[in-house]
Amino acid sequence: MEEMHNDSIDIKKGTNLLFRLLEYAKPYVGILILAVIAMLVGSFLDLLRPYLIKTAIDDYLTGYTAPLVQSEEAGSSLAYRGNFYRLAADDEEGTKYNLIAHEDGYYFGEVDSPLTEREKVNKEEYNIFRAKDIAGLKRIALVFFITIFGVFVFAILQEYIISVTGQKIIFKIREDVFRHIESRSVAYFDKNPVGRLVTRVTNDIENLNDMFTSVLVSSLSDIFIILGVIIIMLSQNVFLTLISLIVLPIILVAALVFRKRVRIVYREGRAVLAKINSSLNENIMGMKTIQVFKKEDLIYERFDRDNSSYLQLNRAEVRANAMFGPTVEILRSLSIAALIYIGGGEVLRGQIPFGVLYMFTEYVGKLFKPILDLTEKYGILQSALSSSERIFTILDDNQMIENTDEPVSMANLQGKIEFKDVSFAYEGENYVLKDLNFTINPGEKVAFVGETGAGKSSIINLITRFYECQKGEILIDGVNIKDYDKFELRKNIGTVLQDVFLFSGTISDNIRLGDKTISDEEVKKAAEFVNASHFIERLPYKYEEVINESGATISNGERQLLSFARTLAKEPKILILDEATSNIDTETEVLIQDALKKIMEGRTSIAIAHRLSTIHHSDKIIVIHRGRLAEEGTHRELIQKDGIYSKLYKLQYKEEE
Repeated sequence: MEEMHNDSIDIKKGTNLLFRLLEYAKPYVGILILAVIAMLVGSFLDLLRPYLIKTAIDDYLTGYTAPLVQSEEAGSSLAYRGNFYRLAADDEEGTKYNLIAHEDGYYFGEVDSPLTEREKVNKEEYNIFRAKDIAGLKRIALVFFITIFGVFVFAILQEYIISVTGQKIIFKIREDVFRHIESRSVAYFDKNPVGRLVTRVTNDIENLNDMFTSVLVSSLSDIFIILGVIIIMLSQNVFLTLISLIVLPIILVAALVFRKRVRIVYREGRAVLAKINSSLNENIMGMKTIQVFKKEDLIYERFDRDNSSYLQLNRAEVRANAMFGPTVEILRSLSIAALIYIGGGEVLRGQIPFGVLYMFTEYVGKLFKPILDLTEKYGILQSALSSSERIFTILDDNQMIENTDEPVSMANLQGKIEFKDVSFAYEGENYVLKDLNFTINPGEKVAFVGETGAGKSSIINLITRFYECQKGEILIDGVNIKDYDKFELRKNIGTVLQDVFLFSGTISDNIRLGDKTISDEEVKKAAEFVNASHFIERLPYKYEEVINESGATISNGERQLLSFARTLAKEPKILILDEATSNIDTETEVLIQDALKKIMEGRTSIAIAHRLSTIHHSDKIIVIHRGRLAEEGTHRELIQKDGIYSKLYKLQYKEEE
């Protein structure tokens, strides 16, 4: 069962996890800096747009109402009835003039003077006043178009860089995790369900992708926009800025509540999802057994219980999001309403220009959006940190068979195997092999027999270094197997197991197993040697026939024959047969026994079999009883001893009769 973690990741742990994740981004620092620059430029241009509209409104659309003073030079001044006027500075003294609108036209005169004391402006004169405004609006429109295009270009650039870089980072993490899982000892997989590991490599790593593509650079953009908006608003009007930010503390409190709730839900959700995946993998692989014993309802109830738990967690997440988003939207609307009510009064009293009020309403919208985004991204970050914690738990696991840095060459391997005082336990002090001593000479054909649980398969696991013995040593050609390269060791040991696993692909692929040095001719030769060619040649596409996962479309005996061919194609120096003929019918077994006589010639061969009739001709039979060597000798010698082997043989003989 998936272990349920604590409800939260403390700041120190979260920081450490984040820094470990950022280690994967180090090779891409240069391109990420480019993305940050694109983000900053794009965000700046986006912030510029409300200010441009404010400028267009206050300086040009309503610019004719601004105070003017007489000027002696034409230059950029306005011409009116032979005189020139320019915009007056706020603190400038002297007579000031302006143009005001009326239902029957426009009137020019001193600021605050009544309409009756002003001169009516004809259409041509009005156009002179508006010429600069029209030119200014054209400039503003051009700049506005440039900003829109710039935002578009830099957004695409940022998105492309972040997406491509994020995929490269995730690609590297996924490869590291899978390679690390591959390097673990077999004992690691005894304790970690396949479904849980699949969840790590798929769902959890995908959560990291969301963080790299949606959080890191985008969060900088949100922070930059928030700071930029506040700075621009303060520079324009402190009072309106305070009105705009009055609901901000309420949003921060709501964000803290939302963050705490989402943090719990994300962590529990990841754990339950891993449990579901693990259960799915186990139950689908064991579906035949489930149906044989008619346990569909029981398994469904268990799955339904886990699935319902996951549904409830997702509902809790949806409820939190459904509450927080509208809450922020309502507060934003209240802020804008307060801004319009108070700021509108200021506009009517002539205290602030209308463009400033418009700009503030735009910036309030831009201010609250990144706040909402940051809160949502916190959920993504929390999910990613929870996933990274589980991923790093895998990467930090050191449960593996260590390989020597200076391996002894196996070029001239003879195949002598020695166990010297070997004791082995899968867990703790519960030894399944105890003080085991025996020798298998080069080219010798040896069989191990004993009751179920005696330790026969454990001996095979130790020879191939899938596990390490706690006491004693195992020698091959007088060299401790720990001094050999473990991959070279396994390459020289051909193992045929009772449970044959075939991969999805062709017959040829399953015999070759990715070894491109094995030619098609060698594949056929190996198949013919173990008589697998008899059924392969009957298939529609012969060696290119596609088989399903685990070889479900072919019989047990045919799968076993392919396993023999796969092992023999690599021409191992040592051959191990672990109950290799238990799933084969009598006719097929005769063919295999004939092939085995030839392929065992000149090879050290070890066979484990419950059917003692298949090991009569072994050079030596070793009887294992409760983890210890009980008897050793040929078939005839052990029968004459009338010991454990003799009793086992007589019992099976009676059963067969």
